[in-house]
Amino acid sequence: MKAKEIRKLDGAERGRLLAEKRHELLRLRLRRTTGQVDKTHQFVALRRDIARLCTAQREAELALAGGKLP
Repeated sequence: MKAKEIRKLDGAERGRLLAEKRHELLRLRLRRTTGQVDKTHQFVALRRDIARLCTAQREAELALAGGKLP
């Protein structure tokens, strides 16, 4: 998911998507322990999506508080 797409989402949708991605990462980690993961690049993609979501959430918090974005 691109950063522009994430920024267009409202706060509740970003929160739901963040929880969903974290749960998906947990499931993927569990599958890795049992040796069922073929596409290891999914770990990187999920972690990056989570980071993008957290960043957009923090930007929104700062915007509401009247703080400047770097």
